[in-house]
Amino acid sequence: MNIKRVALSTLFISSLAHCALAGAIENTDNNVTPELTSSFIQNQVQQNMSIGRAIKSIVRHYPQEAASIIDTALDLYPEQYKEIIHAAISAQPTLTEEVVTMALRKGISSCTSIVETAINADPSYVDFVVTAAANSTPGELDEIVRIAVVTEPDSADYIVQSLAKEHPSKLVEILTSAIGAVPLVGEYVVEALLASFPNDAEIVITTAVRESSAQREQVKKIIETGQNSGISNENLEKYATNGGATAEEVAQALDKN
Repeated sequence: MNIKRVALSTLFISSLAHCALAGAIENTDNNVTPELTSSFIQNQVQQNMSIGRAIKSIVRHYPQEAASIIDTALDLYPEQYKEIIHAAISAQPTLTEEVVTMALRKGISSCTSIVETAINADPSYVDFVVTAAANSTPGELDEIVRIAVVTEPDSADYIVQSLAKEHPSKLVEILTSAIGAVPLVGEYVVEALLASFPNDAEIVITTAVRESSAQREQVKKIIETGQNSGISNENLEKYATNGGATAEEVAQALDKN
């Protein structure tokens, strides 16, 4: 058998597997909600399909039953939670928060692993991922912030802003964890927090400057961000100095604007 024939045979078998799954779903009476039992899901997985591809197909055909599908699938295949979470969120991103909450409630893996998997499935829903995780496991807030910012640093401002709005009493903890994870996001998270918490400018600037002590250029950028947000030079000097900024750094930052 030549290579071309082998390739065609492989493609044919793969197509048959796909059609088998699609046919099994489409042949269900459209007027009757399918029984999303363990046997139903197992049957789809057995059609020479991976759990991820099977879940994605079922969720797309029955979006109104997506939560039940995912719930059952996680019970049946807990060791394949990454594939299930990724497939479910990719197929129906609006379920992100519910999927994360469900996976955490079942305790099938660590909070950080579930958060990372969910963010990678659809980074545009990162704020839903972190708020769901923080509400489900508030004791792991530091780790949630850390893994989220590391996984999606470009969304650090949204991550910090969303979590701070949900847990305002943890603002310092959230800011500290974010900058500690990725120091270069300091100016962006400061800008986001000052927009949402203008009355907490002192806490935000002082904390950000202190946590950026190893990145002196970031210290100046944070001070500049504070000035651009409308904080007076007098207050900025006080807040930044309390955070460990030198008089020279403050002067250089303020002279640029």
